[in-house]
Amino acid sequence: MDTDVLVIGFGKGGKTAAAALGRRRRRVVLVEQSDQMYGGTCPNVGCVPTKALVHHSRNRRPLDSAPEWYEHAVGEVQALTSTFRAGNYDALNNADTVTVITGKARFVDAHTVTVGGVPITAEHILINTGSTPVIPDIPGLAASKYTVTSTELIHEPSLPKRLAIVGGGYLGIEFASIYRQFGAQVTMFESQPRILRHEDDDIAAVAESILVGEGIDIIAGASVREIRDATVVYEKDGQEFTTEADAILAAAGRVPATEGLGLEAAGVRVTERGAVVVDEYLRTSQPHIFALGDVNGGPQFTYISLDDSRIVLDQLLGDGKRSTADRVAIPHTLFMTPPLATVGLTEREARAAGYRLKIARQPVAEIVAMPRAYVVEETRGVMKFVLDADTDEVLGAALLSVDAQELINTVALAMRNGVPASQLRDAVYTHPSSTEAFNEVLFTIVRED
Repeated sequence: MDTDVLVIGFGKGGKTAAAALGRRRRRVVLVEQSDQMYGGTCPNVGCVPTKALVHHSRNRRPLDSAPEWYEHAVGEVQALTSTFRAGNYDALNNADTVTVITGKARFVDAHTVTVGGVPITAEHILINTGSTPVIPDIPGLAASKYTVTSTELIHEPSLPKRLAIVGGGYLGIEFASIYRQFGAQVTMFESQPRILRHEDDDIAAVAESILVGEGIDIIAGASVREIRDATVVYEKDGQEFTTEADAILAAAGRVPATEGLGLEAAGVRVTERGAVVVDEYLRTSQPHIFALGDVNGGPQFTYISLDDSRIVLDQLLGDGKRSTADRVAIPHTLFMTPPLATVGLTEREARAAGYRLKIARQPVAEIVAMPRAYVVEETRGVMKFVLDADTDEVLGAALLSVDAQELINTVALAMRNGVPASQLRDAVYTHPSSTEAFNEVLFTIVRED
């Protein structure tokens, strides 16, 4: 089979590029190794199912049976992901110039892969295979029948009564919040002295107080030494402790999915962690081969994979000027409840960079101009802005509040376009909304130096 463009992997970047190229009458073949992954990680085992579980967990009423509600939620989420999966498949496979093939692709040379013994040759190749969960090298963890990855856990219809989470990063915190709300006893182990170590101390402290207030047991500064069947053995402050669990979630992050691709046969270089090496235009060591999304070792977010597709499409269809260097003020969201969304520099980072700062900070419960927080009965959290005292530029923000995942996009847009903090503060926002909190918070300068 000969084609103009071969896309390996059905993730956000790959499918978006395939659809755009198909509309331009390029012959496209998209290969996906699993019929359960049409559309990629996000709609199948990532963003969509986990955020849907957040929604269902918050809808459980006090008298609802926790195991029954959880089983119902898992069924609802699986139905949702099936709908997305079918829609993704049909949208591409029904296109005149796009063919979807299910099977494992392996390179045999720089222009050819085989899928089920069938060679496919292409002028350009896009690698979009995503990432896979990491199982830390802890004795007994991989062998324990109680160990699960995030992918396995969200498909399990039985709610674990006791969930142990090895890892206190974004993944660990999100799952701790979800499963505690469903009714599980949750213990989260973090090797660092505190969770959210990349955030300012005041923001991390508020986030931790919310999690602990919900009944999550956070054991920071702990080293998990061994897993003995269903027993987690850990060390803290020089002493050894144990805790029992019905499920042990390995939440140590994800690594690029390049194993078995045969990249060496194509002359495509990878890093020690298996990420495909790319330049700012996402070209690999073979100029006609590109890598998009998690597989290239960049930030592991669906919206980054989408932007990767724009860069590659500009290379194949445009003037080739767009690059990863164009990205400014990229926001992130941790979907605990309420969510923590951040963008730009923390106060600590800004001070280290030598800025003279103004800090605007206010607890959500004290923001009079944000009645929406009271309307939806979610007044926990805090909003913080890091401002350049000399230019009134927004250097960064941390929003731990209801609707933070939406609010942060407004802040990021302002940062990208040089909108000063005073303009963000004095803008006219709808009422009642969460955005109008900016009218008040940005007036509340708590420090200037």
